[in-house]
Amino acid sequence: MHYRWTILEPPDPVRLKGLAAEIQTTETIARVLMNRGIETFECARDFFRPDISMLHDPFLMDSMHAAVDRVLRALEQREKILVFGDYDVDGTNGAAMLMLFLRDIGADVIVHIPNRAQEGYGVSKVGIDRAYREHATLIVAVDCGITAVDQVGYARSLGIEVVICDHHEPGERLPAACAVLDPVKPGCAYPFRYLSGCGVGFKLAQGIAKTLGRPELPNKYLDFVALATTADIVPLVGENRALVKLGLDLINTDPRPGIRALLETAGVQLGSVQTEQVAFVIAPRINAAGRLGDAARAVDLLVSTDPVAARRCAEELEQENRNRRRIDKETFLSAQALVEEFLDFEKDSAIVLHQEQWHPGVIGIVAARLVEKYYRPTIMMTTVKGVAKGSARSIAGFDIYQALRKVEDKMIEFGGHKYAAGLSVELARLDEFKEAFNQAVKELLPEELLTPELRVDAEVSLGELTPKFVRIIDRFGPFGSQNTRPAFAARSVELVGEPRIVGKNHLKLKLRQNGRVFDAIGFKLGGLLGEIDRSKRTLDIVFSIEAADNGCYARPPLGVQGMQFQPEEHLQLRIKDLR
Repeated sequence: MHYRWTILEPPDPVRLKGLAAEIQTTETIARVLMNRGIETFECARDFFRPDISMLHDPFLMDSMHAAVDRVLRALEQREKILVFGDYDVDGTNGAAMLMLFLRDIGADVIVHIPNRAQEGYGVSKVGIDRAYREHATLIVAVDCGITAVDQVGYARSLGIEVVICDHHEPGERLPAACAVLDPVKPGCAYPFRYLSGCGVGFKLAQGIAKTLGRPELPNKYLDFVALATTADIVPLVGENRALVKLGLDLINTDPRPGIRALLETAGVQLGSVQTEQVAFVIAPRINAAGRLGDAARAVDLLVSTDPVAARRCAEELEQENRNRRRIDKETFLSAQALVEEFLDFEKDSAIVLHQEQWHPGVIGIVAARLVEKYYRPTIMMTTVKGVAKGSARSIAGFDIYQALRKVEDKMIEFGGHKYAAGLSVELARLDEFKEAFNQAVKELLPEELLTPELRVDAEVSLGELTPKFVRIIDRFGPFGSQNTRPAFAARSVELVGEPRIVGKNHLKLKLRQNGRVFDAIGFKLGGLLGEIDRSKRTLDIVFSIEAADNGCYARPPLGVQGMQFQPEEHLQLRIKDLR
């Protein structure tokens, strides 16, 4: 895949020099900060040292007073509360967190996580009926509910009230819940719009605790928020960055038994967990519970206080994840064959595929892999109870939710946000939907977005890359959406020796500039070997650089197989692209 390189505009040179002097760093580091909106000493201090004081007052969120009052009334009147969570990492962690917090303050709480195959996404009639059978009079929905207009109406008909903690885009009408917490709903003036569903649930816990005069009480559940926020790929900026940093500190210093068991069974070193391990190791194992079976197992694991039981459950999810990977691979190969046979890249702006035998638990993952391979907005659908149900995934910069809104008359229902959504379509209208969606994407998608962008923080000389420089770059973490590891460009870098392929299609290089030689590796970039002009012996490169605790080296991305890496006492570049 070829990329367009976007070198971010250099900041005003006077301000740049001023910031570099004020925080006593290089102008390159100051430029990276300013490109991320960090322009003063105070902002830089907060960026490098996020803490609990950076979190916003929960009562700035619309309906928070009503939500807190309703939960506290349930507590005072000894009502039973049912926490309803989605079946993904965000929903299960949100449900686990709220269950433990509410029990901590004396509430009678049960949890319901829907079965993906039998109930589908969101607040379900099955869950509401369970609340009624078990005499729960309040449902707290986390990571779902913003479009559950009919379901909330049904709950109210049974005498059950609902508090919603969601972060997805609302529909034309809000549910008639007693409180709807969602920072993106119209009229909500909360200063940060990018919370995960679990993050919204955490704000509810903060509001309750503050009202009870125990504001520090929810902080011990920040590990759940860190897992959910990282896995849901919401922007790791502002409040989210503080939440994830504080949660990772908990995971690394005192992991609860369930999280410890997940890490140990996956072979992750305790004490060194970062967002990369969460995204590529922990999250898939938690998700595996709901993709291939009962997602309530994930909640059971997360809240477990018995190390033996937690280990047993983690090993079960480890096996489920292996099965999931096998099904992923089979489904991806099937989908790839359809794309190669039927997609016209000159005409089709999007990929829309349907096969009735595809497993509903993996189509979202496979849709994301197709986006990675073909770089088109993608919808994967299977048949569930006579209806085509599927997952949509987008490319960078394109709002797939708005494209779906343009064709909502062709669907039974849909919901989600800018880069991911779920939908269902009548089987008889599939062709009509495909055509309409493709047309909507064609109208909304600028041509330049079809070539993936590599955003480059700064051009550098390789001589700038000292161990101290890399240690500062590491402090830009936790890394994730909208706060990726800084990328740099270097021009006219000399090729030393012969480039080669190692492991499973990884490009290995040795590069020199101004007398300094660096090892470099491009993971899964073996295809670029044929594009290197050996006669010219110079390259332009875009790369990132990382450090290990016991020496500086570039770690392979988690999930990349085929090579054994040992720490080295020198810097190594991770190539993103070259020319």
